[in-house]
Amino acid sequence: MIEYIGNGRGLKALFDKRIEKKNLEKIHKRILSDKEIKNFLKKHQSEMTDTEVNRNFAKLYEYVSEKHKFLVQDKAYVAPGYEPKLIFHNHSLDVAYEPTASLLAKQKEEEIKARIHAMNMPKDVRSASFKTITLTRDSHRVSAIKKAKGFVEAFIADPLKRHKSLYLYGDFGIGKSFLMGAMANELAIKGFVTTLLHFPSFLAELRSIMNSDSNEIGHKINAVKTSEILIIDDIGAESVTSWSRDDVLLGIVQYRMQEQLPTMFTSNRDFKGLEEHLCFDNKGNDEPMQAKRVMERIKYLSEEVLYAGDNARNPL
Repeated sequence: MIEYIGNGRGLKALFDKRIEKKNLEKIHKRILSDKEIKNFLKKHQSEMTDTEVNRNFAKLYEYVSEKHKFLVQDKAYVAPGYEPKLIFHNHSLDVAYEPTASLLAKQKEEEIKARIHAMNMPKDVRSASFKTITLTRDSHRVSAIKKAKGFVEAFIADPLKRHKSLYLYGDFGIGKSFLMGAMANELAIKGFVTTLLHFPSFLAELRSIMNSDSNEIGHKINAVKTSEILIIDDIGAESVTSWSRDDVLLGIVQYRMQEQLPTMFTSNRDFKGLEEHLCFDNKGNDEPMQAKRVMERIKYLSEEVLYAGDNARNPL
């Protein structure tokens, strides 16, 4: 990719105005003796006359000047992140500015990050990778990591096929969210968009705007349930209300089940524990059928996987 910056007229005017005639010959000689300029002119000598070289001398001057600024990282350089290139086209010289390898790498990194929509998730989770996951001899942990990698590989190979996702459960602070973040980043590298949602915080956010903007609540829920790939983190840690369970959570998992969209979960509770948690709302009402409806959809979407290990937040 090559980007053109300016048409050279302003630089030529400045050149004509500031350079005194007595210095013109000296500058002319210096520019033409530049190694890159000499090689370039030699390469195109059959296509360019001396008259054409002189007519385009301002471009040669621009190239040598800006190339020097680029190499020494001068703050006055006109196109940070882009390297000047001297080109010849349509019987004319021009200076093009081509993105550097470091800029392209940075842009690629930003594109990958943009594919991960993290809602109230820690920084280390957003930047997690399989390479930085701590390996232990715990068979449950090893098995869970293998299943996570297996899901990513299978989804990348055939994203249109229905893939049963992971319901990752285990004790506090053992890295469940971190493993999910690693999956999200691996998928992002391959071009897939993942939403990482801390469920208790999401509910708190919805409650904060409940009385002021009902349309915004609907918009936020819709954005979550229609995500290409969704990870619901820390489900079961929220305070249950009939609204949070039946209107928010059920609405999300119902839609994703119907559309067969990949949906993953992390929790401190296994399937049985989560169902028991969802039975009772904050008023003490026992509603097992409502809890069962939610669990049927979660079980359709995901496979219960134990993730074991030491507490990384408090190793002592």
